[in-house]
Amino acid sequence: MRVLVVDDQPLNCILLKTMLEQQEYDVVVANDGAQAIELMKQCKVDVVLLDVLMPVMNGFEAAPKIKELAGDVYLPVIFITTLEDHESFEKCLAVGGDDFIHKPFDRVILSAKIRAHARTRRLSQEANQQKKQLEYHYNQIEREHEIVEHIFSNALDQSSKFHKYCDYHLSPASMFNGDMFLMAKSPMGGFYCLLGDFTGHGLAAAVGALPASRIFYAMVSKGMAVNDIAFELNGVLNTLLPSNMFCAAAIVELSESGKSVSAWLGGMPDLYLIDEQGDVVQTLESQHMALGILSDDEFERTTIHLEVKANQRLVMATDGIIETENKQGEMFGESRLKEALRSRHNISTEQVIQLVHSFSEHSAQQDDLSIAIINCLACEKAQQAPIVYSKIPFEFGVQIDAQCIVSTDPILELVDVLSKIEGVSEHRSNIFLLLSEAYNNAVDHGVLGLDSDIKNREDGFIEYYQLREKALTQIENALISIHVKYVPKDSLLEFIISDSGSGFRIKDSKDDNLQLEYGRGLRLLQEMSCDIQFNVQGNEVKIVYSLQ
Repeated sequence: MRVLVVDDQPLNCILLKTMLEQQEYDVVVANDGAQAIELMKQCKVDVVLLDVLMPVMNGFEAAPKIKELAGDVYLPVIFITTLEDHESFEKCLAVGGDDFIHKPFDRVILSAKIRAHARTRRLSQEANQQKKQLEYHYNQIEREHEIVEHIFSNALDQSSKFHKYCDYHLSPASMFNGDMFLMAKSPMGGFYCLLGDFTGHGLAAAVGALPASRIFYAMVSKGMAVNDIAFELNGVLNTLLPSNMFCAAAIVELSESGKSVSAWLGGMPDLYLIDEQGDVVQTLESQHMALGILSDDEFERTTIHLEVKANQRLVMATDGIIETENKQGEMFGESRLKEALRSRHNISTEQVIQLVHSFSEHSAQQDDLSIAIINCLACEKAQQAPIVYSKIPFEFGVQIDAQCIVSTDPILELVDVLSKIEGVSEHRSNIFLLLSEAYNNAVDHGVLGLDSDIKNREDGFIEYYQLREKALTQIENALISIHVKYVPKDSLLEFIISDSGSGFRIKDSKDDNLQLEYGRGLRLLQEMSCDIQFNVQGNEVKIVYSLQ
C-alpha cells in the first residue's frame, strides 16, 4: 500500500517516511500541494497525509483536487495539523478531508488511522469494481433488449396498413409489452384484430407474442374463422408457456362489408359497441377462459356474432386500463371507461389514455395499458392471384339426432370437410358463420323453442343460456338435417338446414325487426349470402353462397 506524505518541512517528511516504511508501507513525498497533484497523476496512491499550511498550494486548496483525481473510489485524506481551533477542523472536512492527526506524531494513533482508512478504501475499490461489472452487464442487457425490442416491433407492428379501420394505443409498463395487438386482412377482405394480455409484463410476458403472431398471420391469410385461430393459439400457448402463464385475448373479425362482427373472447374485460356519441349500444362479455390454460379437448369454440352499422365502433381494452389506480387506491373501472368514451365525439384511443393518466395523477404505470377502437367500415379485398376451384360437383347430407346435438359440434366438422375442397378453404370464415347461425337458430328456436326476447331483460343473457342448458338435457327425438350442394358451374354452395321443431311464422323479409337470435338475424345471413329462403312452416332455411 502506498502512502503520499505532503509537507513543506523536510524533518516531518523524514520522520513520517521512516515511521511508515518500518511498517512496510511504500512512501512517496511531496513538498506542497502542487507536487502532490503531479505525483497523483503519475502513480497510484492509497492514503494521503496532507499538511495544512504550505507554500505554492496549501492543504485546503490541494484536498479537493486530490479527491477529484481519485474519482469514484474512496481515497482517504488525513490532514496533518498543529491548528486547534474548531473553525480550521470544519474547513478541513469541508474541502474533502476525512480525518486529522496532530503534530507531534503518535506512532500508534497514526498506524491505527491508516489501517482503518485502508480497509474502507479496499471496500470502496471492491464496490467500484462490482459497479463497473454491473454497468457492463447492464449495457450488454440493454443492447440485447434493444435488438429484441426491434425484432418484436417489426414482427408485430402493422399500424401503417390499417389506420383507416383501427385506432389503437399500446403503452407498456416496461421496455417489453406483455400486451400485443395484431391486425391483418383475409383474402376475402375481412379485417381481423387480436388484442392479447399475457400474464405480467416485461420480457417474460412478451415471449409468447412472436409465436402467437406467426400463427395469427398465417391463419388469417387462409381465411380461417376466429374460433379456429383461438383454438390453434390455445394449443401452442398451452404447450409453450409455463403453467402459471396464460394470455387473455379478444379475437375479432369485421366482415368485408363492415356490417357484421365475429368475436372469440377469453378472459378479457367487456368489449363495447358504441355509436358516434360514445354511447354503448351493446356489451360483449367474455365467454371463455384465457388462451393457454385448457387442453384441446376442453377448449370451447363458441363465438359471438353481431350486426353493426357504419357509424359504430368496437372498443376493446386490457385490464390495465380499468385497474389503473389513483393515489387514493380507487380503480378507473368500467364505469369511468364508459364515461370516457362518451366524453368526446369519436374519441381517440390517445384521448382515452390521457384521461386514464389524469385519473392516476400521472403516477408510475403499474401495468401495460392497451386499447383499440375498430371502425365498422367496409373493407377492400386484398390483392391476390385468382382462386382455383374444384370442377367436381357434389352433394351430401347429414342428420344430427338429439345425442349429437348435445355432445358434438357438427358445424366445425362440416366446415373442416368443405375446406378440403380446392378453393373453398378461402371462404372458411364466411361458411362457418353462415352454417353456425342457421344451425344455432335451428337448435335454439326450432328444437328447444327458446324465445330471444329473454335476452332483452336485465341479465337476460345469463337467463337465456341457463334455460338453454336445461332444455338440452331434456330433449328427445329431436333431429336437425343439413344438406350441402356444391355447384362448380355457377360457383355456388347451397345449404339446406331443417329441424324437427314446430317452426315459426315468417314475417315480411323487409321487416327490420325480424331476428333469428338476439344480436344476430336474418339481415346477417342475407348480407353474407346471395339468396336465403324459408319454407312456409319456418323450420327449414335454404342458403345460397357465392364463391365469386
